[in-house]
Amino acid sequence: MLVIGIAGGTGSGKTTVVRKIIESLPQGEVAVLPQDSYYKDNAHIPLEERLKMNYDEPASIEWTLLTDHISRLKSGESIEMPTYDFLTCSRQRETVPVQPKEVIVVEGILVLTDKPLRDLLDVKVFVDADADERLIRVIRRDCVERGRTPQMVIDRYQETLKPMHELYIEPSKRYADLIVPQGGGNNVAIKLLTDYIRSLLPSSER
Repeated sequence: MLVIGIAGGTGSGKTTVVRKIIESLPQGEVAVLPQDSYYKDNAHIPLEERLKMNYDEPASIEWTLLTDHISRLKSGESIEMPTYDFLTCSRQRETVPVQPKEVIVVEGILVLTDKPLRDLLDVKVFVDADADERLIRVIRRDCVERGRTPQMVIDRYQETLKPMHELYIEPSKRYADLIVPQGGGNNVAIKLLTDYIRSLLPSSER
C-alpha cells in the first residue's frame, strides 16, 4: 500500500491533482481521505459560534482519528470515514465505508503540518498556485457549494485564509517530496507524479 499526502493552499488545485492520479491508475485502486472529513465535531457549540470558528488551523482537525484510520487501512482493516456539513459546520451522522486499496490519498490544506500524519506518508506533495488564482477559485466554490456571498468569501480570505496560509500552510511546503507549481493545470508535473506512483506499485499497469 502507498499512502500519498497532497497539501496546498485553499483553491490551489489539489482536487484536480487527486482526480488525475485516480484517472491514471486502474479503476478501484485508489481511496481518498479528505482532511475536511476529519474536522472536529463541534455540534455541541451554538451555530452562531461555529460559523465564527477558525477552520484553517491545525487545531480544527481531529488528527488522532485520521492517523488511526490510515494505520488501520495499512493493516488491512476497513474504516468508517466521517462526513462533514459545511453549511452547519458540524459532523454528520452518516459515515462512508472505506476499504484498503493499493493507493491511499490524504488530501487537504493542512496535511503536511501534522508530524504523526507525515510519518505515515510515503509520498508528500504540495500543490502550489498564485494567491490571486486561489482566491478566484475559492469564491467560485464557496458561492456555489457552501452558500456564501462573494463578500463573505473575501472577508474570510482577508481575516482567516490568508494569515493561516502564511502561518501554517506555506511553511509546510518544506516537508514536500514534490512541489507542483501552477496548481492543477501543470500537466507535466502531474504526469511525473503519476508515473512515479505507478512505478512504486508492482501490481499496476505501466
